Order: sequence, then C-alpha cells, then structure tokens
Amino acid sequence: MTHILAIDQGTTSTRAILFGPDLRVVAVAQEEFPQHYPASGWVEHDPSDLWSTTAATARAAIERAGLGAADIAAIGITNQRETTLVWDRATGKPLHNAIVWQDRRTAETCQALKAAGHEAAVTETTGLLLDPYFSGTKLKWILDHVEGARDRAIRGELAFGTVDTWLVWNLTGGRVHATDATNAARTMLYDIRQGRWSEAMCEMLDIPAGILPEVRDCAADFGVTRADLFGREIPILGIAGDQQAATIGQACFRPGMMKSTYGTGCFALLNTGTDPVASQNRLLTTIAYQLDGQRTYALEGSIFIAGAVVQWLRDGLRLIRSASETQALAEAADPGQGVVLVPAFTGLGAPYWRPDCRGAVFGLTRNSGPEEFARAALESVGYQTRDLLEAMTADWAGGGDTALRVDGGMSASDWAMQFLADILGAQVDRPRVLETTAMGAAWLAGHRAGLYPGMNEFARTWALEKSFVPAMAPDAREALYARWTRAVAATQAF
Repeated sequence: MTHILAIDQGTTSTRAILFGPDLRVVAVAQEEFPQHYPASGWVEHDPSDLWSTTAATARAAIERAGLGAADIAAIGITNQRETTLVWDRATGKPLHNAIVWQDRRTAETCQALKAAGHEAAVTETTGLLLDPYFSGTKLKWILDHVEGARDRAIRGELAFGTVDTWLVWNLTGGRVHATDATNAARTMLYDIRQGRWSEAMCEMLDIPAGILPEVRDCAADFGVTRADLFGREIPILGIAGDQQAATIGQACFRPGMMKSTYGTGCFALLNTGTDPVASQNRLLTTIAYQLDGQRTYALEGSIFIAGAVVQWLRDGLRLIRSASETQALAEAADPGQGVVLVPAFTGLGAPYWRPDCRGAVFGLTRNSGPEEFARAALESVGYQTRDLLEAMTADWAGGGDTALRVDGGMSASDWAMQFLADILGAQVDRPRVLETTAMGAAWLAGHRAGLYPGMNEFARTWALEKSFVPAMAPDAREALYARWTRAVAATQAF
C-alpha cells in the first residue's frame, strides 16, 4: 500500500488525486456538477451530486493510475467549507439541498442577532462574525423551514454535517458521523478555544446538540470505506477544510507564514501559532490545523469572488470561451481607461462583511470592451487580497513574512500574480505543485498511515516554481489602490 487518495470536493467540481510514495501526483480525475440558484442570493447543491462525483472520480483516479484498492494506504478529504447538509440517520436521505457557503438567505437572521447584541459573544467563542457565510444560521434555516425537521432533530433522527461529514457518512455506509476541528471551526457553533461544541451558540440558534457530529483531529481515524466501493475497505485518516488543507500543503507551519488560495473565492491565512489572535479589523480567528490534540490558529480573510469572476466573464457575459483567454485580453487592455470591477455578486467578504452588497463596475467608456473587463476582473482579485493583508498586518504584532505563498487555479496566471505582487508591494511565491489543497489532505492521511514524513521534513519538500517581485512605482500603486477603495465605498453606498 504505497499510495494516498486525496478527495478534493470543491464548490463547482470534485477531484480525486492519487499521490505516490514520494508525494508526487500520479493520477487526477475531475467532474463538474450543477449549481442551483432558487432565488436571488441563494446557492444550493444537490447532495447526491456531491456524493456521486466523489465516488466516480475516486474510482476513475485509481483506474487511470493502473492501480487497485490494495495499493491505497489511506484516504484524505478536503472540502468546500461551511456548506450545510442535514439528512435522515436511518435512511441517509437529505432533508433539503445543501446550502452553499456563498448563500445569503440568512442575512436578515444575522442582522436580527446583531441587533440583539450577540455578535461579541459569537466572535469571542467562535472567532467568527455574524454572517450568512457560516453554517450555523444555514442549519437553523433548514430546521425552521423543512416541515417537522426541528422535532425530528430533537428526537435524534437527523444528522448535520459540512461536506466532509456527508462524504464520510456515505463512504463508511453511515457508520461514522464525524468532522475535523477545522471544519467544526467554520460552523459558528464551535468553541475554538475550548475545542468543543458551544452550548451557548447552540442555544442562541436553537440547534439541538444531538444533531452535531463528533469532532476529531485533522489526522485521525475516520473509519473505513464500504468494501463494495473500491473492492476493499480503505481507512480514512485525514480531513481538513480546503483553506486549511492548502495552508498545510503550502507548509505554512511557522507563525508569520501566509498563503492565499485563488479558487472560486480567495482565502488568505496567516499562521499565528498556538494562541488565537482576536482581530480588530473584522478578520476571522480560526483553527489552521489540529494535530495530536494541539490546535494551531490562524487569522483568515475571506473573499467570496475570485476565480468566480472569470466564470462570470465566461458564463454570464459570454466574453470568453475559457478562463485561459483572460490573460491575453488583460495584456491587450487599455490601462488608461481605469475600469474598476467590484465583484460583490454574493456580497462583500472581509474586511467589509456586507452581505447586502452586489457587484458594480466603474469607469466605463465607449471604448470599454472585453479586454478592459478581463483586466478589471483579474485586478479585482489583487485589490481584494491587499484589503486582507493590510488588515492582517494591523492585527498581528508579529507581522507577516515578506513573501505570500499562492495556489489555486488563478495563481497559474503570470499576469494576475505580477499584478498581485505590484499592488501588494510584496513578493509572491508560486510553488511547483499547485495542488496544495489536495496535497495537504494527502499528507495528513499519509503521515497518519506512516507513509509520509513528519511536519519538518515535509516542509523541506516545498519547492518554488516562480517568484513575482513588485515592479510598480509606489506612487502608482497607491493611486490604483485609492481608486479601488473609492469604488468599494461607492458600491457599499449604493
């Protein structure tokens, strides 16, 4: 048993990646699934899509590698966080579609809780803010709106989980109802300092405690798969939410190390060590990882729309056929037009936290075309990242490393990464292996299985592919960023 199977269940697709004994990628299988938008600001997934694409891609990756289940030492799982599911413990049937992390339907609930003075307690206990982004109010919505759900939850008939928990339940044939500390920390129901579900948070949201999964370390025993899935039982030995898995995959193990992942959204994490740091700038305090019962914390900034802005160019405006076209368009754009796009399609994330905002474009002229839209879309990701990093450096007295480690699909664009370095005024480092999220999950499972090395030796395997250093004059940088901040202020005012 020399290989590790990493399941990377994301917002728009599911991937399964096989890693060899040297932590190299051996085979990849990927499958997209539909997004459902039943109302403005609502985003849902069919739970059966999450499970079926997981099973299909896992089998496909093993087959493409020319391997069998007997070659797989363990499975590691990483997942889109905060997405919320509730199902029947007896049948495994979901009560409702999964409510996705991007969903804004509980904005009024969050506002009412804020008005009632609850946000300070939420932040102190969970490290989070009162925002529809997190799982707690989504779970409350399902219990409130599905007929009979709350009574059934009280009777112990229902199970709640984030996507990792849903996958473990299905992989193990309903034998294991568990999550890891990083996913639990995103529910708004978990006390990140005490390391347990919070009675106060459950009471605030009227959540029966019996619906919640058991919380385990990131590298732990999460049961074994059903024998019929792959031909033999395979142990599940690692779980981490996608951004925490990327932090591990980027080997950001020292306090002060930062990574930023550019997927559907953008998520920057700063390792702050064994003590949680309370943000004064509306960032999140979260668990970076938990190993051997020891929690390591991070400050996190969350941007809801990063790679999704390129999907919007493709699917919404139909200006491009594929994401790869954006770089050439951005290079051909007229920089003198100064088009600014604020992609608040599902609200503004950190550090603004305005779920009511919607997207806006500024500076259009008669000559504005696909080139200018593409450039503004890529630039918006750099601007939003600067918003996060400025808040992080203000929050943490230790400061951050001078280099930002990047990964995710958009990090493959040299143009976007150079603009990121320019607008940050900081070095941006892209690793040779961009599959850092899956690698983090693979390392957790592989280390637990005894196949992969410990943390320090694993960190030494991190290899640089390219560094981007600032080439923009400081006054030009500040002028561009000032224009962005004006655009965000105008968007919020509208």
